[in-house]
Amino acid sequence: MGGETALVLGGGGLTGVGWECGILYGLARAGVDLTTADLVVGTSAGSVVGAQLTSGLLTAQELYERQLGEPAGEIAAKLGAGLVARYAMAMLRSRDAKAYRRHVGAYALAADTGPEAERRKVLEARLVSTRWPERRFVVTAVDALTGEPADFDRDGGAGLLDAVSASCAVPGVWPPVTIGGRRFIDGGVRSATNADLAAGYARVVVVAPISLGSGLVPSPAAQVARLREAGARVLLITPSAAARKAFGRNVLDPARRDPAARAGLAQAAEHVAEAKAVWSG
Repeated sequence: MGGETALVLGGGGLTGVGWECGILYGLARAGVDLTTADLVVGTSAGSVVGAQLTSGLLTAQELYERQLGEPAGEIAAKLGAGLVARYAMAMLRSRDAKAYRRHVGAYALAADTGPEAERRKVLEARLVSTRWPERRFVVTAVDALTGEPADFDRDGGAGLLDAVSASCAVPGVWPPVTIGGRRFIDGGVRSATNADLAAGYARVVVVAPISLGSGLVPSPAAQVARLREAGARVLLITPSAAARKAFGRNVLDPARRDPAARAGLAQAAEHVAEAKAVWSG
């Protein structure tokens, strides 16, 4: 296991990146520093935040302040109704979770989403380091061809930038990422948080910009319930009504990252007491 505390950072687009950074800074400012976690699990947006956090090059305040102002180097995108409908159709056609991931992966492989190299440059600009940290940091993705989950870490043979790029490869929006001859897509296709990877840790905080799941994609609440059943002390933080309003209708809109970060900072005050209770043991 290697430690007592785990921080799970879920997916949720650019607004998820901003909101998570606001939550982390707000809690740290109140005396609950989640950046000390023995394990950090990052999915999609959470992989970006986790990579920045574990680099050791930014404080929680600096991480937050990077989200403010006009975003530079980002490419605007949108999760349109047609794309969501394709995900829903894949769900209906699938007998189990793995089949669903294969169907979504097949769609991602066939979609015209531009060159990998261009998207890789965007992700590289977000990170402050492309080296894996010494601390245990796990980045989640899904094999687009087989539907198998992939959990990358410093011992897994993938570079950090490639792992984060794969975890952020939203099917139908961004191109699948090639690692070791295989193609990978967003880890959120398996779970919005992949909080089950924190199993075995005694104290866990899950920060989840997306709170919903489905029959084939477990919700953060369902995964947290299983961690608690196993004896862990767990806090799940999901967006408040004010935060959801700040996200707007397009979580991939770079312009919404700033208001999402500010909403996260404001919301953090609501969770200080319970976060202290979990994190202090």
